[in-house]
Amino acid sequence: MKKIGMLFNEGQDLALLLLRLILAYGFYSPAMNKWADIGAVATWFEQDLGIPFPLLNAYMAASTEMAGVVLLVLGLGVRLIALPLMVVMIVAITTVHLANGFSAGDSGFEIPLYYLLMLFTLATHGGGKFGVDYFLKKE
Repeated sequence: MKKIGMLFNEGQDLALLLLRLILAYGFYSPAMNKWADIGAVATWFEQDLGIPFPLLNAYMAASTEMAGVVLLVLGLGVRLIALPLMVVMIVAITTVHLANGFSAGDSGFEIPLYYLLMLFTLATHGGGKFGVDYFLKKE
């Protein structure tokens, strides 16, 4: 039983690394799609979602997501990038997904909610030992 407890304790850093990597993977395609046609995203933000300052917000969302990809993979500034990514998820839930219900199959808020919870975990626990933050903290 003691070995299982030790495995769980030692596994925390691996779990945080896996959270970072799956989130980075999840944000990569949306970020790249936004950057591929930022004007269309701004139009969608304005016309369909009613988001103010649509071009500015399109750039902010795309930049935040792309910065999140890079920083989460590196394990650098994990707690800091988790917060703006959480805001992106809250906006996505409230403007796009909430009206569709919970189910991911119906474009509901299930997946963005999971991302939000994973980001909250990283904001509260940091990125773990397998990242640049850990090595900078040691020095």
